[in-house]
Amino acid sequence: MFQEFSTSSFCVHDMVTHREETMSQHLSDNSPDPQKIGVREFRGNLTAYLRQVRQGSTILVTSHDQVVAELRPPAPSYRPRRQPGALRGRIRMSEDFDETPPDILESMEREL
Repeated sequence: MFQEFSTSSFCVHDMVTHREETMSQHLSDNSPDPQKIGVREFRGNLTAYLRQVRQGSTILVTSHDQVVAELRPPAPSYRPRRQPGALRGRIRMSEDFDETPPDILESMEREL
């Protein structure tokens, strides 16, 4: 890792290099265990981590060594696809489906 030191603290180049190194470690990790990353790291590289989740990875977001969020791809839908015509011949309409019952007519004609 390339490091530059200034008299007071790390140089900006060192911080960027460390961030790139950390990000590449996380992205190259293809293990089945979830990745643990801090909130700041997640916020700084949101798009890359969401892309990784879309590809099937699970990520645990931590704050002060406590897991605050778990990101994973959504579960596949368990609902079967609708097939048009699947209920053909099984649904029948009543002969009087378009007639309003007398008690409802009375309630509508009554004065308030």
